[in-house]
Amino acid sequence: MSEKPIIYQLLPRLFANYNDACVHGGTLEQNGSGKLASINARILNSLHDMGITHMWYTGVIEHAHRPDYSAYGIPRHNPHFIKGEAGSPYAITDYYDIDPDLAVDPAKRMDEFEALIARTHRAGMKALIDFVPNHVAREYHSDAAPADAPADFGTDDRTDWFFFRDNNFYYLPYTTFQPHGVDLGEGDDRYIESPARASGNDCFTPTPGMYDWYDTVKLNYGVDYGNHTHHFDPIPSTWHKMLHILKYWAGKGVDGFRCDMVHMVPVEFWQWALPQVKSAYPGTLFIAEIYDINLYAPYINAGFDYLYDKVGLYDTLRGIECHGAPAHSITGSWQRIDGLQPHMLNFLENHDEQRFASAFYAGEPERVWASLVVSATISTGAVMIYAGQELGEPGADAEGYSGRDGRTTIFDYWSIDTLRRWLNRGYPANKNLTAAEVLLRVRYSRLLNICNQSQAIAHGGFFDLTYANPYSRDFDPAKQFAYLRHKDNELLLIAANFDNKPAHCNINIPMHAFEYIGITPGKRTGRELLTDIEIPLTLSPDSTVTLDIPAHGAVMVKMSVKI
Repeated sequence: MSEKPIIYQLLPRLFANYNDACVHGGTLEQNGSGKLASINARILNSLHDMGITHMWYTGVIEHAHRPDYSAYGIPRHNPHFIKGEAGSPYAITDYYDIDPDLAVDPAKRMDEFEALIARTHRAGMKALIDFVPNHVAREYHSDAAPADAPADFGTDDRTDWFFFRDNNFYYLPYTTFQPHGVDLGEGDDRYIESPARASGNDCFTPTPGMYDWYDTVKLNYGVDYGNHTHHFDPIPSTWHKMLHILKYWAGKGVDGFRCDMVHMVPVEFWQWALPQVKSAYPGTLFIAEIYDINLYAPYINAGFDYLYDKVGLYDTLRGIECHGAPAHSITGSWQRIDGLQPHMLNFLENHDEQRFASAFYAGEPERVWASLVVSATISTGAVMIYAGQELGEPGADAEGYSGRDGRTTIFDYWSIDTLRRWLNRGYPANKNLTAAEVLLRVRYSRLLNICNQSQAIAHGGFFDLTYANPYSRDFDPAKQFAYLRHKDNELLLIAANFDNKPAHCNINIPMHAFEYIGITPGKRTGRELLTDIEIPLTLSPDSTVTLDIPAHGAVMVKMSVKI
C-alpha cells in the first residue's frame, strides 16, 4: 500500500542560513541565504527518521530578487517593486531556472538542485516544489529554457487587445502601470510598463494598490474577464507553455508539485494538463492550494491528489483554540467534505499562516497536541509540518518587509533561531536545544511515525463518536472530541482534549460502531501509542471507556477489533 504523505515544508533560503546576527531588513551580504547544498544527507536522514515522507522545497525556482547576478547570465531585476530584500518566491522570473541565492556557485545552481533531489531520494523521501500557474513576475524572462521550450510568455502577444486567446497576459491598452504607493524609480532605473498588464490577483487596473499583487502579472488561460467567456478550443498558448514547464521539472526528478492558488486557473486546464503529466511521469503528486470548499470536488476530479483544507479543518481547529468554538465543530468540518477526506492535506502551519506557538495563535507550543493529533490522524489524507514547527518556533521576529506578525518571512534574508540551533551547522543535534524543544521534537517524531506504522491511520476507516457522547459530567463535547480509526483487526480510539485542564472522560462507543466495524464486545488490553502505556479496558455498547486526557492533550489507544 502507498504511504500516508507526511510533508515537511521548508524555504531553503531560511532553513539552512546559519547567520546568528541577522539585521532587520538586511541585504544578502548582511544576512546571507541558506543554500541547497547545505541541506545535507545528515539533515535529510534525520527528517526521514522523524516520519517525513515528502520534502516540499519552497521558493527554489528563480524569482524576483535584488542582488545582481548578471555575471551569470541572469538579467538584473528592477528593485523598485520587489517585495522585501529577497523578493517573493511567488513572483517567478524564469520558470526553467533555480534561484541563484540558493547556490554555493550560482553558475552551477541547477546541478546543486539536482543533487538535492538525488539526496532526498537516497534518504527515502520524495521531493516537491511549487508550481505557480496563475501569474509570473512583471519582468519575466527565461534565459535558461531548454531548446524545445515554447517562446517566452508574452513574446507573441497582441498588446493592443485586453483579451486575445493566445495572448499570455491581459493588457490595459493606452495605460501605464503605476501602482499606488510604490516608487518605480527615476531616470534609467525607472520601471516602465506600457501598456499596463493586469496584476496577479485578478486586478484589472493599471493602478493596483499596495496590498494587491502588483509585483506579478496575471496569466491568460483563455478566459475573457471582460465578458466572462471561455475560449479553450483550440488550446490556448498559455496551456501549452505551462504543460511544458511541468514536464520539464518532472524530468528533473521532481516527484510532485504544490500548485499555487489553483482556483484562479480554470479547472479545464487542470483536466487537460494533469493526466498528461501523470501519463509521462507516473506517480507525480499534485497538491492544490484552494480556498473554496464548493470547488473541492471539481479540482479533485481534475486530477489533484490532495487539496489544502485551510477553510475546513485548519480554520475549525484554530477557532477552537483561539475563539472558543466547540470541539464538536470538527464534526461539521468533515461532514462538509464527506467522501473527500482522503484527498485533504491537513496542517497547522505553513508559510502563509501564523505560527502555532506565536502570540497571535496559541502562544505556547505545548498546547499543540489536541490540534496536531486530530490534524494528523482524522483521515488517510496528507499532513504537513512547516520547518521549525516541531521545535515550537514562535515566529516572534520582525525580519524586515515582514513585521512581527507571528509568521516567518518569505520576503527577507533571515535565519530561524530554533532551526539554526537544531541544525548545528549541518550536524543536526539536540545539544543546542532547550529541554522543552527536545521533548516537543521527540513527541512530533513519535506521532508522525505512528501515522504510517498504523494501518488504521494510513489506510483505515473513520467513525465519529460525537453523536454518541452528548454533554455529561464525564464528557464535554465543547472541549473534547473522540473518534475511532479502524483497519482489519486494528482499532484505535482517539480522544483529544482542548481544555486547559485535564479531562477524566467516559466515552461511549455506540452499538452502530460495533456493528459497522465488526467489534467484538469484551475485555482486552489497549496500548496508548503516544506513551506506550498499556490500558486494560472493556468494550461494550452498554458501558463506557474511561480515559484520562492531559490538558491540551490527546490519547490514542490501540486495540484489536476482535477477541
